[in-house]
Parts: sequence; C-alpha cells; structure tokens
Amino acid sequence: MKKIGLMLMTLILFLSACATAETSQASSPGFDGGTVESYAPMDENLRAPYENEAAIADSALPQQRLVIENADLSLVVLDPTASLSTIAALAEQMGGHVVSSNLYERVISDGRKVPEGSTTIRVPAETLNETLAEIKQGAVSVTSENRSGQDVTQEYTDLSSRLKNLESTERQLTLIMEKAQKTEDVMLVFNQLTSIREQIEVIKGQMKYYEQSAALSAISIQLIAEETLQPIEIGGWKPEGVIRDAVQTLINFLKGFFEFVVWLVIVFIPAGLLIIAVVGTTLLVFWRVARRLWKLLFKNNSPQEPKK
Repeated sequence: MKKIGLMLMTLILFLSACATAETSQASSPGFDGGTVESYAPMDENLRAPYENEAAIADSALPQQRLVIENADLSLVVLDPTASLSTIAALAEQMGGHVVSSNLYERVISDGRKVPEGSTTIRVPAETLNETLAEIKQGAVSVTSENRSGQDVTQEYTDLSSRLKNLESTERQLTLIMEKAQKTEDVMLVFNQLTSIREQIEVIKGQMKYYEQSAALSAISIQLIAEETLQPIEIGGWKPEGVIRDAVQTLINFLKGFFEFVVWLVIVFIPAGLLIIAVVGTTLLVFWRVARRLWKLLFKNNSPQEPKK
C-alpha cells in the first residue's frame, strides 16, 4: 500500500512541475510486513515514449492566431417574418446554421400590431463580411452595427499544454494500476485516474468551445418593421412635420446668428475701429491746420494801435 502511495505522490509532483523527477532506489516496508524495492517514478523504457509524444504535442500547438469574431445588427425591414426566413436560408447557404429565432408582435402608437423579430446565426468566419453585406442589402436601413473580436490564442495554448501533461499522467497511472496486485492499491490508483480523466474532459470541452467559436462567427440580428417608424398622422396633420420645421427654423436662426457674431467680431468691429481712427486723425490734423491759419489771418488783419 505504501509503495502505491509513493508512486501516486511522485505522479502528482510530476504533474505540478511538468517534468519527471529522478529518485534513487530505496527499501521500504512491504505490503506483507517484509521489505521490497520501491518503484522509481518512471524507468527509462517508459520515459522515452512519453518524451517523444510531448515533443509531438508541442509541435502540434496552434501556430496561427485563434480569434473569435462576432457581430450585432439592428435593421429596419419591410417584413420581419420574410426576413427571418431569408436570413435562415442565407446562413445555410454560407455553410452555417440558425442558433435561435424569435418572432413577436409590437403595438404601435395608433393601436396597430406590427411584427418584429430577432435571430442569431453562425456562419464560417471567412464568410462573415460577405454574410453581413448580404443581410444589410435586403434591409430598408441599418440602425446599428457592432463587430467584436476576442483573441484566445494564449488561452488555447495553455489548455493544450495542460492537456498534454494530464494525458501523460493518465498513461502512467494506467501502467501503475496494471502492476498493482491488491484491491486497495487498485482502488487508490483508480480514484486518482478518475480525477485526472475528469480534468481531461473539462479541458477538451473548453478547447472545443474555442475552436468552434473561432471557426463559426455569431451574428445577432434585430428586425424592426418599417411601419413602426412611420410618422404619426391625425386628420391629415402630421405633428412631427411641424416639430421638424420648428427645429429646422431654430437651427437656421442659430446658424445665422452665429455667422453674424463671427462677422461682427472679426470684420465689422475691427474695420469700424480702423475707420474711426483714420477719420479722427484726419479731422484732428485738419482742425489744427485750420486753427493755425485762422490765427495768422486774424493777427495780420487786426488794426494796430498808434504809438504814443
């Protein structure tokens, strides 16, 4: 029993350190009270195949980037029901499939019920741009479009490394269980082997999710009926038209007022100050010259008093 426990402890250390530890041979109490030679963690004959498989696994790691690309669209269409069928057919044509599809009714302001829908499809990542273009081509208008990408290359590589180490440990535990002779030894190794296999299945599931998500891009589409956006009309009068005209008039007024302020500050005020300065200077010089001439003329024409 102690012999199997030592072997399991060595395997746990091997898994955590990602390498096989080397230990010397020693004597330990046997299962029947005697002494037996303890197992080394892995002899040379068993180690070589695992090292070769590890090298192969390392070379098999993904060399290209693994990117998950998705898109979200909101479209205005003439008939959401027909659009759902068209989009489903397009997904199959591109080599993808429909994940979900919903059709429901919406009550608009005038009491009418109009259909609306939503759907999510998956198409091959290399056809994402072409699929988006085809979907938008059949719409009245596109109200929103969003694309996102997630690079999971590092996460996928880490999972691949963990899977390689766990599978190597699984093989070692299998060999140890085959050599065990007592029931309690077999059960001890079996429990450890079950735990390792559970971890392997979880990692394989995560890797499969990354692979499928990167291979097939998801497109979520919201379909809005054009009737929902039709203007309100009451007895031939359209309130939104009056509001639109009022808003447009306000915008024109603000635009003209802003242009007037710009011209006033940049052109009229500087030009007015310049004109005032020039005219004022000219008048001042003219007034001084005229005053001097007046004094000279007045002095020469004034009668002189007789000398006593």
